[in-house]
This record gives sequence, structure tokens and C-alpha cells, in this order.
Amino acid sequence: MSGAIQFHDVHYKSEDGIHILRGITGSIIEGEVTTLVGPSGAGKSTLLKLCNGLLSPTSGEIRILNKNVYDYDPVQLRKEVGMALQSAPMVEGDVFHNLALPMLLQGKSLPENEAVKLLEDVGLEGEHLRRNIKDLSGGQRQKVSIARTLVNRPKILLLDEITSSLDQVSQKEIDELIVKISKKYGVTIIWITHNLQQALKVGTYAWMLKEGELLESGKSDLLHTSTNEHVQAFVKGEIE
Repeated sequence: MSGAIQFHDVHYKSEDGIHILRGITGSIIEGEVTTLVGPSGAGKSTLLKLCNGLLSPTSGEIRILNKNVYDYDPVQLRKEVGMALQSAPMVEGDVFHNLALPMLLQGKSLPENEAVKLLEDVGLEGEHLRRNIKDLSGGQRQKVSIARTLVNRPKILLLDEITSSLDQVSQKEIDELIVKISKKYGVTIIWITHNLQQALKVGTYAWMLKEGELLESGKSDLLHTSTNEHVQAFVKGEIE
């Protein structure tokens, strides 16, 4: 096992001087699902944004697929590292237009048969291709969002609370979908979630953050076996 993303003493301060991440050191295992858990304000979303160049570390080193993040062209980095958000942002039009967007931005086109295959990979039938994006349910929109991130065949996929606004049935479908995608595409997945049962179910590994520090990392069962008092308090729901 090797590290798809490696952090070496990474710090991040906001423009107004708030120290959001403090000395993050660790490796995200290649080809596996790693969940990021921890209370609000722990720095989870900031850590995710550092992985695809939306933010740059104040100090320390980040290596993506054994290459320094600064050595990537930003466009190429975001092809290698895809991202899906809780809000599943879409543009007006049909599903096909939304799926084709990453290719259009590169001056290319997405073949319709490939778009249908992407939909099928995320559990949607090809007939959805010409449906207006406004007519889809929240779960369907999230599936389209995930399919869109797969257009560039990323090696790493970043997921930020992608099921927190979905009903239980849709959440279960997305959980199963992400595990399937991880195995089918061999993609490394980092998933922010506040749902501990979800973290245990879909993640092989877990990172626990609090106040910008990495408290614990390892196999997902550390969420139940850790002797760290802060991890224990979070698992018991004593801190949110």
C-alpha cells in the first residue's frame, strides 16, 4: 500500500491569520476509502481543498501521487483529483449538458454513449440523459454530480458531506455507489462525513481531526477502539 496523498507538517492560515490546520502529517492510502471525521470547525473541508489546489498550504508539503502539489498545472491537478460537494451544483439544462461540462471546458465533447455509461455506473438509466436537471430528486442530482466527476477519470475523488441533505434511502444508495466506484475504478476516495455509522460502513480508513490537528488515523475501527479522550468524546456525541 502506498500513499496517494502525503502530508508533511502541513499548516494553513486564513487571510485574516486564523490557524486552521496545524502540523498535519500522514498518508491517504491509495485505492481505498478514507473518511475524515471530527467536530465542526476541525479543518476537514480546508484539508480537502488543499488536495486539489483550491487552497495552498501556508507551510509544509503535500504530495499528490508522488508529485509535489506545486508542480501540477492547476487544470491537470483537477483532472487527477475530482471533487463532489453536498450542494451538487448544476448548470441549467439537461443531464447530458451537465455531464459534458468538464469536456466542454477543455474544448472537447463527450460522446453520448459514454455519457450513458457514466449514468449507468452511478445507478441511473440512460433515459435520464435528456431530463432537465431541475426535474431530478436530490439523490439523483448527487448521482449526476458523482458521474460528472468521473468524466476525467480522476485517480482521486474528494467528497464533502455529499449525503448529509439526503433521505435515508438515497443516502444508502450513495454509500453503496461510492464503495462500488472505488472498487470498479480503483480510485482513492476521501470522504468528509459527520455520520459515524457511515464512516464505519464505507471507509476502510479514518482520520479524526479536531481544532486543525490530526488526532488519530488508521483503520476505521479506531473510532471505537481509540484511547484518545477527544476521539471518545466525539464518538459518544459529547462534542459536535
